Amino acid sequence: MISRSMLAFVAFIALTPALLAQDPEAAQRGKKALETRVFTPASWKLEAYDLAWKQWSPAPAAKPENYAQAFMDRYGLHAAPYDNGSLPMGMRPGSMPLAGKGIATDCLMCHAGSIAGKSYVGLGNASLDIQSLTEELSRATGGSGKLPFAFTNVRGTSEAGAMAVFLMSFREPNLKLAEKRLDLGLRDDLCEDVPAWWHLKKKKTMYHTGNINARSVRSLMQFALSPTNSPAFFEREEATFSDIQAYLLSLSPPKYPLSIDKTLATKGEALFVDNCVKCHGTYGANGSYPNKNIALAEIGTDPTRHNGFNVAWEDYYNKSWFADAKEGKGHAVMRTKGYLAPPLDGIWATAPYFHNGSVPTVYGVLNSKARPEIFTRSYKTGLEDYDAVNLGWKIQVPNRNPNLSPFEQRKIYDTKLPGRGNQGHTFGDDLTDDERRSVIEYLKTL
Repeated sequence: MISRSMLAFVAFIALTPALLAQDPEAAQRGKKALETRVFTPASWKLEAYDLAWKQWSPAPAAKPENYAQAFMDRYGLHAAPYDNGSLPMGMRPGSMPLAGKGIATDCLMCHAGSIAGKSYVGLGNASLDIQSLTEELSRATGGSGKLPFAFTNVRGTSEAGAMAVFLMSFREPNLKLAEKRLDLGLRDDLCEDVPAWWHLKKKKTMYHTGNINARSVRSLMQFALSPTNSPAFFEREEATFSDIQAYLLSLSPPKYPLSIDKTLATKGEALFVDNCVKCHGTYGANGSYPNKNIALAEIGTDPTRHNGFNVAWEDYYNKSWFADAKEGKGHAVMRTKGYLAPPLDGIWATAPYFHNGSVPTVYGVLNSKARPEIFTRSYKTGLEDYDAVNLGWKIQVPNRNPNLSPFEQRKIYDTKLPGRGNQGHTFGDDLTDDERRSVIEYLKTL
């Protein structure tokens, strides 16, 4: 029997609707909402920001002189390209229930990053250690710092899927608070790299597995499921998130900031057309994107993220307000066969690669034998940290050391650990090294 979610998927793909031009006023409202508002309560007391350094190890003798930069460096945060007061992008003042003013996080904690020394809204934050940030700011003002599950296992990735399942497990389908927490199969070993928001405009489905309609506004609201947000909040703010979606659909990737060998790029374009467009599409004025979902058996990449959401969660989500299709607003999640092959616009800026961030450069994507088994990097984002030859991040290969602190351990990407496999996508292995270099040069132009 064909499931409801599969029917929805088939109907959605069959219709293949043209993407409508976005309302520029809606996009501006959405931009303002993202840059000025919070949609969840504050997590920490106001003084936690100034006191966080006292939780650092090794302990500084005194508060660092350039504290704002030291704070951002420790946690992988960035300066905002808009007025955000004295706080880094992703943090802003908010209200703590029954406790007055505090510091809250917003969407741009994870969905805005820095490359070549500049910050961009919509670029996934590939430096963030949200685990340390959350633990240490809590302890800075007397909290335990204990988290209900791992927020991240390796720096630059997150357990966003676990957060979605965790928050949903406290809700009835109508979003009223449940009497007891439900078991929806939470897993915190999915190791998710944050996709670029500017790709959304091309996609019919979203998330790494392509398991939901890319025009689902309600899906964007899952992370506002704080217990203090009532069902009325979601009804009221749906229009705001529709504006936010309009803004996301207006974003474009940053241009490659260094020189490009045009002759080599032309050769690379021909190779790209011969080898890559079937999954990743064509580019330029008449470009098209196939929205192709690649079966696990074909792509061969780590299956953990694909298998990380069980049927219990999918069924529960599909009974909820998020999937309620009245007035065309809700969208059901769908079971897919593998991973969505993403668009490659701005690929130079979106390292590391694969859905789990297991490959630090495009060269490694095109040559599976060149992928490091274990690596670390500075987690800074200046041009001096960027590998323009291989297109990605400069790395170092460390020795495994089980005695490192959790903070230091999260800086090391070990592809032998759960959810972090770097196998698969071997389609570039048949190219010569000169051919790979020309493809890389072409990709700089996207």
